[in-house]
Amino acid sequence: MEVMMSSIAWAQTGGATEGTAGFFSLVPFILIFVVFYFLLILPQQRKQKQHKEMLSKLKKGDKIITSSGLWGSITRLEKDTATVQIDDNTRVKIQRDNIARLRTDEEG
Repeated sequence: MEVMMSSIAWAQTGGATEGTAGFFSLVPFILIFVVFYFLLILPQQRKQKQHKEMLSKLKKGDKIITSSGLWGSITRLEKDTATVQIDDNTRVKIQRDNIARLRTDEEG
């Protein structure tokens, strides 16, 4: 009878350690998510916010580079589109979201 009681006691204490062991097995996954958040997700959100702000501040005459690599100057702005002059007699109409960035003076 004494042997049976000690095995029951071990079974009861084993359950408590399994609960904490289960929690500690999740800690590495939580840490991985935190690292991904700070190294990947947060910087991407900041970049999207800056791009959206840049698009809202565009004005006629700005020199831009599109996401496809075209260089030009904005000649007309509408709500969702922009007309870009890429040569003396060549103008293209593009979506505003396809404007990648403003050109600097050093770029030409």
